[in-house]
Amino acid sequence: MDTLSCDLLIVGGGAAGLRAAIAAAAAVPDLDIAVISKVYPMRSHTVSAEGGAAAVIKPGDSLDAHAYDTVSGADWLSDQDVVEAFVEEAPREMLQLEHWGCPWNREPDGSVAVRPFGGMKIKRTWFAADKTGFHMLHALFQTSLRYGSVRRFDEWFVTKLLVDDGRCQGVVAIELATGKIHGITAKAVILCTGGCGKIFPFTTNANIKNGDGMALAYRAGVPLKDMEFVQYHPTGLPQTGILITEAARAEGGWMLNKDGYRYLQDYDLGTPTPEPVLRSMELGPRDRLSQAFIQEQERGRTLEGPYGHYVNLDIRHIGEKVIDRKLPFVRELCRKYANLDPVRELIPVRPVVHYMMGGVHTDIMGATPLGGLYAAGEVACVNLNGANRLGSNSLTECLVFGARAGRAAATFAAGAPAPAASVEAQVRDEERRLEDDFFNASGRTERIADVRSEMQSAMEESAGIYRTGASITAGAETVGRLQAHAQRLRLEDSSRTFNTELTAALELGYMLELAQVILRSAEARTESRGAHQRTDHPQRDDERFLAHSLAYRTDGGPPRIEYLPVTITRWPPGERVYGR
Repeated sequence: MDTLSCDLLIVGGGAAGLRAAIAAAAAVPDLDIAVISKVYPMRSHTVSAEGGAAAVIKPGDSLDAHAYDTVSGADWLSDQDVVEAFVEEAPREMLQLEHWGCPWNREPDGSVAVRPFGGMKIKRTWFAADKTGFHMLHALFQTSLRYGSVRRFDEWFVTKLLVDDGRCQGVVAIELATGKIHGITAKAVILCTGGCGKIFPFTTNANIKNGDGMALAYRAGVPLKDMEFVQYHPTGLPQTGILITEAARAEGGWMLNKDGYRYLQDYDLGTPTPEPVLRSMELGPRDRLSQAFIQEQERGRTLEGPYGHYVNLDIRHIGEKVIDRKLPFVRELCRKYANLDPVRELIPVRPVVHYMMGGVHTDIMGATPLGGLYAAGEVACVNLNGANRLGSNSLTECLVFGARAGRAAATFAAGAPAPAASVEAQVRDEERRLEDDFFNASGRTERIADVRSEMQSAMEESAGIYRTGASITAGAETVGRLQAHAQRLRLEDSSRTFNTELTAALELGYMLELAQVILRSAEARTESRGAHQRTDHPQRDDERFLAHSLAYRTDGGPPRIEYLPVTITRWPPGERVYGR
């Protein structure tokens, strides 16, 4: 066992983590900063973001308009002080990223190009073709290399937060190349590990998105906030869940049912007259479009294939020239993973889990209730996205709140005492736990894949696009049983080098714990709001539930659910309206 040390440790090498590292290094230049990631940073899930990032830049747009779209799109569950800070700082962050080399698309006059995106009434989504996340991450990664104070631990897997005297003081991690277990002490830690979409069977999320940071914080006593709100994206490939970006609809794509009919005109997306409906209905908010799919399925108007029901996305009329210029990655994905060319053929799509609105409870600076622990990006819930995130807000969120968390954590670390020597005992305890639970155990029979598959099926059935109290309760019982099974996991691989079976087992433990939190939070919220749709409680209930849920871990039982009021500054709760 080795113990390393730094001043500030950032867990996660995606957009939020790298932006936090850059901000921290700029704020306190002599700070010793480390970034630890279970994958090489350029393989972080940020590369999968395709469509764009939102920020006000064009005449006719305004910060107030961006803020209102975000608040109403969130079904009034976002904290409006957070939203106002976000929209104000977003343009500066996007321009900064351009100065760092991000190749934004341009208009003929040389200005930054923007495209429309779901739930937003004005074009404000910056884009780099349909590989926006890749280009953003590339610019951030290259910029981070300028700072000699930032060092990296690539392909290290974090298993525990070190907590002593009410303060987070580092982590325990496995060096995947050797299997060695290390303690890394730090005066402050920032979690930037992304979401947990792999809890569900059909998702746009990569296999690394298992909720690591959420579970680590939860086990350390930090509450998880608004975990009942799980966003489905309406256009994923049925067999893989791979995302077909919203940009395909922003450029004019149509959603068609089995009869070739643009069915979204039959649903309430808040548009006042038939003409605007036909113009903008494919760019309604993601929760509404996903719900419309289920209703089409119930009416027998979807198609059915080997991976379930689907509808078609038609971009043929956009033309090959525009597709190759603005949607080249969509064409590449369709050719490689669906064996079709969208220039000439329809794209089969279905709703797939895409994003977690909930996460680790933080304030507007990314600080959690645990001293020295911060979080940013999808792992965190800073109260920006409420009950439904608008498309293209998430990449900008990584920049704005990654930078905020980086500066705040750097300032904290600069004034904090050195980690206590006593945390080394926790490192040794964690090393023994990993040995005893996975390498020295005998007589175990459960397979990781079996438990994981049953968990994913249970989550889709009990906490999918539509939910009931009965389905949620049944799901919670199944997950509870699977948690017991997970205590008997059998590892076939006893090696120490790149033991992916060990990391899969640890990730399964994270996911099962978070699945229980999602279900219990959904069970307690007896209303329908945004992505949380209870058919047994179909109305929004602002009197009881204009509040954030907080799930606290208990000893051996279900999480304790408490509520925190939503901050309202300028926009009282109203009807969700689009296209007006």
